[in-house]
Amino acid sequence: MTLRQKTADLLETAWVRNFIVGVIIFNAIILGMETSKSIMAAAGPLIEMLDQICLAIFVVELAAKLFAQRLQFFRNGWNIFDFIIVGVSLVPGNGGLSVLRALRILRVLRVISVVPSLRRVVEGFVTALPGMGSVFLLMGIVFYIGAVMATKLFGDSFPQWFGTLGQSGYTLFQIMTLESWSMGIVRPVMEVYPYAWAFFVPFIMVTTFAVVNLLVGLIVNSMQDAHAEEGNAATDAYRDEVMSKLEAIEERLNGIGKDS
Repeated sequence: MTLRQKTADLLETAWVRNFIVGVIIFNAIILGMETSKSIMAAAGPLIEMLDQICLAIFVVELAAKLFAQRLQFFRNGWNIFDFIIVGVSLVPGNGGLSVLRALRILRVLRVISVVPSLRRVVEGFVTALPGMGSVFLLMGIVFYIGAVMATKLFGDSFPQWFGTLGQSGYTLFQIMTLESWSMGIVRPVMEVYPYAWAFFVPFIMVTTFAVVNLLVGLIVNSMQDAHAEEGNAATDAYRDEVMSKLEAIEERLNGIGKDS
């Protein structure tokens, strides 16, 4: 067995994956502690050193993957994801690039690529994106129509909420989320326009209860499909393994028959 194969097998072991997950969680705690001025005043150098150790572990892991997989490394989307996350952490955070220091918390996202169950969730979400695009287009049309109507109907009396198309769109988004929509917006509007409920209630029914639930349904369906594909792949792998064992047994029996 070559060194490359040994490295690849080592990276796939459960204890290595669990160790990386532990380092990711530990690093997330360290980065959270850096936001506390009192903690940094008491143990700032130690925390920064631990952060650098975590980053070094991530770099060693990626280097081992690159050594074991060579160009195959960049054919895996999750490997590219890890490469970008760690690469951002290596960019110096001095001067105009100081904002990149805040992006170090993105290392926590690496837990998605390490934990299979989280990968399935993200893959299901990505699979649902084409269908979600159609739903977002539908929602955009509904919001545009609603914003134009609300501006014309309520803009003169409530310019702070419906004075412009942008303000109307933002107010309607707040209403869609059901955040202070009744006492904060709709009831004050109804004091001036008693029949305003005939606009707001259908808008909520269409956006909050229909379109948003359609998005949720698309994501759930995609996740179920991804899980089913993974189950089918595992079944096919098990069947191939069983067939290969049966073929080996058959060859051995044929060999015994010829000897006798």
